Amino acid sequence: MRSPRKDRPNARFHGRVADSERRCEHPGCAEPGEFRAPPLEGASGGDRPGRYRWFCLDHVRAFNAGYNFFDGMTADEIHHAQRPFAGWERETRAFAHAGGDTPPRWADFADPLDAIGARFKDKAEAARRAGPPLTDGDRRALKVLGLASDADKAALRKRYAELLQRYHPDRNGGDRSHERVLQAVIEAYQRLRKAPAFV
Repeated sequence: MRSPRKDRPNARFHGRVADSERRCEHPGCAEPGEFRAPPLEGASGGDRPGRYRWFCLDHVRAFNAGYNFFDGMTADEIHHAQRPFAGWERETRAFAHAGGDTPPRWADFADPLDAIGARFKDKAEAARRAGPPLTDGDRRALKVLGLASDADKAALRKRYAELLQRYHPDRNGGDRSHERVLQAVIEAYQRLRKAPAFV
């Protein structure tokens, strides 16, 4: 079922402020003042702008039709305001750098939970590593081997040899209590030695 058409358009889209006690400020008008207009020139209250004027729909339309941004300006001031790049000479803060946000300056504050730094972890890692980035599986495998994310192929081989020496039963008197750890080490190494980041 379609809803009946409203007599008035939706307030979100045209600035109507309905259900107010204000009256239109145009002399002799008794309609509600539901539309806001800028204050009179020179009506500012110290460091604040003056209060808005309120009109009915017909009178705010008349006000808008008669509004002239350049009223009271000299020819030079009008020319200056109409330049294609007017307002662009002010310096603005860059929102992006090289296609993305730049990390904050860590000296400015503490980040004990790594809440902000975690966002830039991949970028920092990519800057330290040469070649393809690590996948989540690569990172988990590095953790099993106890290696940092910037480890290279030589560090990977060296660490694997150390862990084999430590956990393999043939190297530690037949002790098989570390078989599960050894299996995880072998799987991690097999994954990483074939990973694009280590090829």
